[in-house]
Amino acid sequence: MRKEQTGSKISEYIENVIQIKRVSKKTQGGSNVSFTALVVIGNKNGTVGTGYGKGKDVTTAISKAIAKAKKELVTVFIKDGTIVHEVLESYGSANVLLKPAPKGAGIIAGGSVRTVVELAGIKDISAKMLGSNNKICNIRCTLKALQKFKSK
Repeated sequence: MRKEQTGSKISEYIENVIQIKRVSKKTQGGSNVSFTALVVIGNKNGTVGTGYGKGKDVTTAISKAIAKAKKELVTVFIKDGTIVHEVLESYGSANVLLKPAPKGAGIIAGGSVRTVVELAGIKDISAKMLGSNNKICNIRCTLKALQKFKSK
């Protein structure tokens, strides 16, 4: 089973599956197997969202996650391909530090933060995740940090 998948463009948003997990629940008659999917969508023009879906099979979980992500879209203020100022944000045990980078520096970030920033349309940024390896918390923390920027 693949953990990560390249982005696919179906509608106006680019969808990227971050994580697929097989979940088993013990019941009286045996065990129930289901799947969870973590998806990030964005248009690379300042709009990004995330969704987490559960289903009996992988395609159902992914489609539910995409539907939830479309309901929870966030608008990000981008100036000259980067963010306006430095921000440190926390969500649960996850902490993210986002810093603007000079033009041409590219995206200096790892894991799920890189995916969120790419789909938001930010071209130059430096980011560091602190405290947590949980992909869901890291993505939500990054989105919370990106919401702090207001257009002027």
